[in-house]
Amino acid sequence: MLLQGHIVVALNDATESALARFLVSLGATLARTSNDTLLKDCAHADFLLDQVGTQTLAKQGTTRAQLESSNPRLIHVSVTTFGSTGPRAHWRGSELIASAMGGVLRLTGDPDRAPVKEALDACGFHADMVAASGALTALYERERSGLGQHVDISSQEVAFSRNVNSILVWQFDRRKLQRAGGALNYGRVTVRCIWPLADGYCFHSLMTGRFGAPANQALSDWMDEVGADNPLRGVDWLRYNRSTLDATTRGIWERAIESFFRTRTRDEVKHDGRRRGINATVLATPEDVLNDPHLLARNFWSESSASGCPLPNPPPATEGGDEEVRASNETSLPCDSGGGLGRGHHPSRFVAITAANTTGKKASSAQSSRKGPLAGVRVLDFSWALVGSITTKVLGDLGADVIKVESRTRPCLSRIDVQVSQSRADSFDDKPWFAHLNSSKLSLALDMKHAANREVLDPLIQWADVVVENFSPGTMHKLGLDYEKLKARNPNIVMVSGSVFGQTGPLAQEWGVDGTGAALSSRTLLSGWPDRGPAISSAVPYGDVIVPYVMAASVAAALAQRYRSGRGCHIDASMYEICVQQMSPAIAASARGEAVQRQGNRDRQLFHQGVYSTQGVTQGDDRWIALTLFTKGEWQTLADHARLDTANTPDERDALLTSWLRTKVDTEVVAQLQSLGIAAGVVQDIEDMMENDAQLQARGALMSLPHPLLGAFGHVRTPIAFSRSEVAPFQAPGIGEHNRHIATTLCGLTDERVAELASLELFK
Repeated sequence: MLLQGHIVVALNDATESALARFLVSLGATLARTSNDTLLKDCAHADFLLDQVGTQTLAKQGTTRAQLESSNPRLIHVSVTTFGSTGPRAHWRGSELIASAMGGVLRLTGDPDRAPVKEALDACGFHADMVAASGALTALYERERSGLGQHVDISSQEVAFSRNVNSILVWQFDRRKLQRAGGALNYGRVTVRCIWPLADGYCFHSLMTGRFGAPANQALSDWMDEVGADNPLRGVDWLRYNRSTLDATTRGIWERAIESFFRTRTRDEVKHDGRRRGINATVLATPEDVLNDPHLLARNFWSESSASGCPLPNPPPATEGGDEEVRASNETSLPCDSGGGLGRGHHPSRFVAITAANTTGKKASSAQSSRKGPLAGVRVLDFSWALVGSITTKVLGDLGADVIKVESRTRPCLSRIDVQVSQSRADSFDDKPWFAHLNSSKLSLALDMKHAANREVLDPLIQWADVVVENFSPGTMHKLGLDYEKLKARNPNIVMVSGSVFGQTGPLAQEWGVDGTGAALSSRTLLSGWPDRGPAISSAVPYGDVIVPYVMAASVAAALAQRYRSGRGCHIDASMYEICVQQMSPAIAASARGEAVQRQGNRDRQLFHQGVYSTQGVTQGDDRWIALTLFTKGEWQTLADHARLDTANTPDERDALLTSWLRTKVDTEVVAQLQSLGIAAGVVQDIEDMMENDAQLQARGALMSLPHPLLGAFGHVRTPIAFSRSEVAPFQAPGIGEHNRHIATTLCGLTDERVAELASLELFK
């Protein structure tokens, strides 16, 4: 196991965080500490986790200087709403406040109601996975320097980083995206994707081009077979573009699709629909997740004891010396009297890891001019769209040398999707979306089916420390680039594969996108108001941005382990399984027999929580604040300040707060409440965050990078702050920009041979 022998000390409730569970799933031992014994407990630890930040920690009696003096090798990780630095570092926060001030809440829910939060701890879980990347890249850096450092994460900034679509349309076109209930809204069009069935709901959208054509035709054929009204009949799906479809036509299509789905059952969509390949996914309940054959086949669950403490899932028998590590929760995790699954199932891993049984030369850091904790790491990137691209962006931004292998014949979606007025359909190099996702990389344009491609690829495989891919399972095998082939050429290579369902199991070859993982994990079903249908964040993906940080963190852990042992491994990351990890509290409650349903903005673990209409500085339309009251005492403080009447129920408190807040200016009342020690935040839109948020500006949430066609503009930075390691991201490449440099400098080809291969159209 990658972190076996490492000790994680968590302060108070940080023991129950997803970050702690992730580190334990990789083999670390977890111990709980308190303020009284913190320095003593950290003296021989590898990691310290806290959820209060360095300012609060110092007020409680422990400074960063004391921690560094006590244990210079300690990697100290803080995950808080606003981060440990900046003008709002002292503000009270919560899951809802992070979502509000990070721009996610604004884009979730129906436009005729208050914004509504995503299920459970969506922003907190995301921040914890970003923290895992920071912690484990710091671990790899420590292998070389012998020194630890502080890793600081702001869940507001992490939530903001999901807003790439909103950032782009505001930067270039001064447009704002809006929440759209069960639909996706990218600014130009709104595409519905949540549909009521006869006995539930499903996720489905008509996809563009070759990716969507067979599934769209399959849906049209099914509608014809059952005699449904079918305006989709006869459409040339290879020419269909959902971004340019006439709005009137879209309305006609969507009404017909809704009528059709209302006649289908969950069972029909799950089985007959999957057989037909219509790209629809039933919104699962927590009970569905527990009984899913795919998760069972992948050995995802481990048994739980009667006490509720998870038991480790022992590694399966191996052959030929290969060890497949199914990382599980260790019994050192504290028992939670109300949160365990009880006897039954418990999520056993975040990723599956197959360790190599061959050992190459001991890995050492290569010379590199880059800065960052991953300086010297070499990454060969076979990624496309979001998951793989963000994974290698993280690795590159943190110092790794990344070569992105791509092709003009099958360009990445982010190179062709025209989202802003400054981009053109006939250019691969003017898309700001691609620039955001692919900073800190070199580009090699290569025809992967060309007979001569191995003259370039084979030297790069030997050059690389890491290979990243997120193609459909089996694609790398067809290309002769599967893990066994890579390991034969480079015995200590680390490979990471990202997909919706993972590389094995009965659904491994099935279609899937960001919404699939959310649908199957019960996340979509449990987001929204209890009296309305499920809601999704209209323009901010989730699984697509969570999985990359799990992949990057796992790569860093594997590199640290390889530094000591010389052994590489294959990391299999499943979006579905990672989304299930985020939803594990709801699944646990369902396993205990509790009714689990959408809660709107309320949270049973809090005294009171809600989102309330206010006035804005310049206008009052669609302006809101979010409010979290952890205790009855906080409610009394607020009630005394606002001179509110007695209220004994959530509905009574909502009525009083609604009446009091509707005439207040959002920023002013939030400042007042924060001065009282109450967690409150403006439900910010993209203009609020990019133009007026002092905290995001202080933390450098956007970094200006040059662009040859678009000019310099703000790019989302990888939202990790290191106390010792410097990072220096650079601009994304034009397609094939570095062909000659890579072919001659890294692959050893002569200029003459490069010219010959170019004439044979290898580089395209």
